[in-house]
Amino acid sequence: MGLPAAHRFPARKYRLLRECLEGDSRFDFWPAPLAERGQLVLAHDPAYVDGFLEGTLDAGAMRRIGFPWSPALVRRTLASAGGTLAATETALRDGQAGTLAGGTHHAFYGEGSGFCVFNDIAIAIAYLRAETALRRFAVIDLDVHQGDGTAQMFAGDAGVFTLSLHGRNNFPFRKQASTVDVALDDHTGDDEYLAALNEVLPRAFAFAPEFVFYQAGVDPLREDTLGKLDLTMAGLAERDRRVFRAARAHGAPLVITIGGGYADPIECTAAAHAQTYRLAVEIV
Repeated sequence: MGLPAAHRFPARKYRLLRECLEGDSRFDFWPAPLAERGQLVLAHDPAYVDGFLEGTLDAGAMRRIGFPWSPALVRRTLASAGGTLAATETALRDGQAGTLAGGTHHAFYGEGSGFCVFNDIAIAIAYLRAETALRRFAVIDLDVHQGDGTAQMFAGDAGVFTLSLHGRNNFPFRKQASTVDVALDDHTGDDEYLAALNEVLPRAFAFAPEFVFYQAGVDPLREDTLGKLDLTMAGLAERDRRVFRAARAHGAPLVITIGGGYADPIECTAAAHAQTYRLAVEIV
């Protein structure tokens, strides 16, 4: 994307994640198709979509997103949303699928924020509503940062259950109202985190969703420079196991997106994301 050398966005982790997984015969890989404008406007303000695609958003809007505009950013953004849409179609057929990007949960209906231009999960839900008979959806967001864009976009929507476990003292500092929010204090650690997850995860499946999206951000990791929750790799693994076991027991199609991760070194983030996908194919 032509980012400055000191830019905080961990662009290198996407290649590292692919390299972690590509030698594993349990995975099939396809390049992400580019999302089309008509798919984006199912969930987003057409004027905002066009402004981003054409590079006419004002400087303040791009500053909130956190990237300088470029044609490369447009292509990458369309591929990120398109990857989640392709995973959604694959999960309808095969039961589960994932994208090695996505989870852009800070994007709102008419603006982007926090390295998120378009909300890929919201787009996928809107696509499923337009193209299928499915009407009940759950979004399980375990990124350390609240899924504020997703929460606001589905506020008052009786067909979407949004669950967010996140850091109380972390970005975004103006939280939105998910269906269920659990705000955790700094340095929570594995035991307290998993106890909180155990308490609320059943509520997502009691909602009886027909399709489930898992935003599996790994920024709760102890090594993460933005996370503050101090989970270990073993704790993250147990988090993922509990989500996957609950999803398998429920039986609805599942899509996994990666969300955030900003460890130092960034190889820790890539390893944590890879761990999520390996667990997804091990738990049946």
